[in-house]
Amino acid sequence: MAIMNVFQFGTHTLDLQRCTLQRGDDLVALRPKAFDVLRQLVENAGRVVGKDELMRAVWPGVVVTDDALVQCIGDVRRALGGDADAFIRTVPRRGYLFCAEPTTPATAAPPRVEQDVRYCRTADGVRLALATTGQGLPLVRPPTWFNHLEYDWHVQFRSALYHFLAERCELVRYDGRGNGLSERHVPEISFETFGLDLQAVVDALGLQRYALLGISQGAPIAIAHAVQHPDRVRKLVLNGGMALGSNKRGSTRDHETAQAYLTLMRHGWGDEHSAFLRAFGMLYFPSASLDELKGLAQLQRMAMTADVALRLRMATADIDVTELLPRVSVPTLVLHSRHDNAVPFEEGQRLAAAIPHARFVALESENHVPMPDEPAWPAFVGAIESFLSE
Repeated sequence: MAIMNVFQFGTHTLDLQRCTLQRGDDLVALRPKAFDVLRQLVENAGRVVGKDELMRAVWPGVVVTDDALVQCIGDVRRALGGDADAFIRTVPRRGYLFCAEPTTPATAAPPRVEQDVRYCRTADGVRLALATTGQGLPLVRPPTWFNHLEYDWHVQFRSALYHFLAERCELVRYDGRGNGLSERHVPEISFETFGLDLQAVVDALGLQRYALLGISQGAPIAIAHAVQHPDRVRKLVLNGGMALGSNKRGSTRDHETAQAYLTLMRHGWGDEHSAFLRAFGMLYFPSASLDELKGLAQLQRMAMTADVALRLRMATADIDVTELLPRVSVPTLVLHSRHDNAVPFEEGQRLAAAIPHARFVALESENHVPMPDEPAWPAFVGAIESFLSE
């Protein structure tokens, strides 16, 4: 069954994908845990949700007092304003009832976001495309494997994350060398050149204080940059990241899987009917629908050629930043999906254990990056929002 992402009740709109509450056209501030409480009540509209059930859903695996729930209910009531009593009823000694009947509009796509696209050059002369969206603390996202500054907005789960972030900060994205709108034919692709690309982008924008969001192969890129520039990087968020590429882990299974994957890639890159795309889906996004996988195939075709994809993949396989981890001195949040098939959960644990004072959040998901229609999504974006807003 498809999970609904947007609920409307009265003049309010609750968007689970963007983790926002609106009254009319105005955004209403709501802390992450209070948002999760409201989500549980709305999704269970028409029945009494017990206090124990709410606390298990909102604080899984954590022991909290009734006061935490009461505070969140109070936050929700204040956010709903004068309509609160019409929506939420306290049922003595039992729990809470959301007594309105929320509707789910047929079209709930996020609004189009305007981005400022410009170009810069790296120290070795490669032309890169970069884009900024939103306002606030600059959050720089080093690219993952394949990216396209414009078409990324048409890939549902990337778009959902970018919308969420752009409403809370100045989101800075760029297409790495060989990718998307950046220069496609480049002489060198290596971990060192990944660092040159990131350096060129922050220097071109004149950024002096910024946060980094490293997802997948973007994590070690962000780690190396944070060690090099502790005076400029304010915070570090890592999701699905690794300290060691597949060639460096000493795992026969990882090495053999990587080699088989490269073989499939040579013949199936960007082909929605290929064995490669099926393998890609099982490794990275097992819960993706057929349409979502087709969208990823289209993104692959638009982002780069199969030859460049292979070069990038092999460069990532040789990454080793283990010696840098103890030298990270900025506040760090590490998130990793517990059942990630693309990058082992142990790699996320390795990062969190070796980076001083890092926080670790295990996400109950099988997807490499949580998707908006799964329960892990609110925990994923909520942890990022809380960490960046501290």
